[in-house]
Amino acid sequence: MPKSSPQKTPMREQSPKERIHNFNEVPFGYSPEEAILEAKRCLQCKKPKCMEGCPVEIDIPKFIEQIADGNFREAVRTMKDKNSLPAICGRVCPQEEQCEKYCLLGKMGEPVAIGRLERFIADWEAEQDEIEIPEIAPPTGKKVAVVGSGPAGLTVAGDLTKLGHKVVIFEALHKPGGVLIYGIPEFRLPKAIVEREVEYIKKLSAELVLSYVVGKLKTVDELLEEFDAIFVGTGAGLPWFMFLPGENYNGIYSANEYLTRSNLMKAYLFPEYDTPIVKGKRVAVIGGGNVAMDSARTALRLGAKHSMIIYRRSKVEMPARNEEIEHAEAEGVEFHFLTNPVAYHADKNGWVREMECIRMELGEPDKSGRRRPIPIEGSNFKSPVDVVVVAIGNSPNPLIYSTTPGLEQGKHGNIVTDEATGKTSKDRVWAGGDIATGAATVILAMGAGRIAARSIHEYLQIT
Repeated sequence: MPKSSPQKTPMREQSPKERIHNFNEVPFGYSPEEAILEAKRCLQCKKPKCMEGCPVEIDIPKFIEQIADGNFREAVRTMKDKNSLPAICGRVCPQEEQCEKYCLLGKMGEPVAIGRLERFIADWEAEQDEIEIPEIAPPTGKKVAVVGSGPAGLTVAGDLTKLGHKVVIFEALHKPGGVLIYGIPEFRLPKAIVEREVEYIKKLSAELVLSYVVGKLKTVDELLEEFDAIFVGTGAGLPWFMFLPGENYNGIYSANEYLTRSNLMKAYLFPEYDTPIVKGKRVAVIGGGNVAMDSARTALRLGAKHSMIIYRRSKVEMPARNEEIEHAEAEGVEFHFLTNPVAYHADKNGWVREMECIRMELGEPDKSGRRRPIPIEGSNFKSPVDVVVVAIGNSPNPLIYSTTPGLEQGKHGNIVTDEATGKTSKDRVWAGGDIATGAATVILAMGAGRIAARSIHEYLQIT
């Protein structure tokens, strides 16, 4: 394959017929030969644009050139200089809207598969059973509390420990990783990989305290008595509902609960694990984002004969990644566009049995830039369902805000921060990720973590 090949090197994966019966990861990743072949497609531009699309500032041309030369160890070092979670980013980050979007090869065909190469070097390092720990600066005597062990919190912890600061991560759940561990399914992000990345952060000398709910066991103000600075990265774990008639019937889940039961609590292995989940035969998932795709694909693996996406706009407006939509389509997920639920109907025992919907048409664009869905009067219809998953978005949990005087809150329940520094309105408190922006992507949360870590370090140096 010539250097300027217009197509990405294909990535092998499980066939759709096989993978809908298991929770194993779908793509297999690149072999060393495939990774080198793909890396050699890179033009090594004199003025690379790809780095402009990377929230964590990775030297993309450098690590790709090192892969092309077969120098995988150096590629790992280049990557981890900026990104402590490459195996995760290589799997779940929307590269097509970030680094790959700016790749010049994309003008002639497909851009370099930056995400796949990132995944490759992270997995290669793990296969060598030799995780290299970078040089750690001498201890500064400063202590930083990180609230939440999701992508933003882990990034802050990784960056600050390397600079010599003592970091303690407080996680409310019994396992670390935040949305990485409870929200993203095993077949898209194996939990062993999340655990591996968390172990790396711990090896950098970060301390991890689990099952610790800040705001209940201790407030932010109480932590400020022990720590020089605090970073809040508690995500957006408060699910949205539509407040429709019948929405409280049995068998209707928020996507948070549905995925947490399956991912964190291993409900798909019940009764080996003691968390049950309703395994419906006709499952309707409301929404069009990545979480909706995750829920619909999970339903298939739990035995659904019909797993349906119900989305009020058309396919063009769907916010999910193209790759996730394509995987869902290949696996047999049914898409019902320009459709919106208006009520649910149950049997005499309170279990949902029907979903009443209305047809929609698209009007002028709204604030999101997408065409606004408008109900078509008199177009109501009913469909049989036995499980419904509501995946229309999330807000930050109000616990931190409600227990922290002096913390400014935005209109959507987010903590207001300075985008350039991550500083909040409260002295010595920073925040970033979904708690500040609302539900977004893993890599944007990590980018916010890097910004906050840099600002915290600057503050600690002068105090």
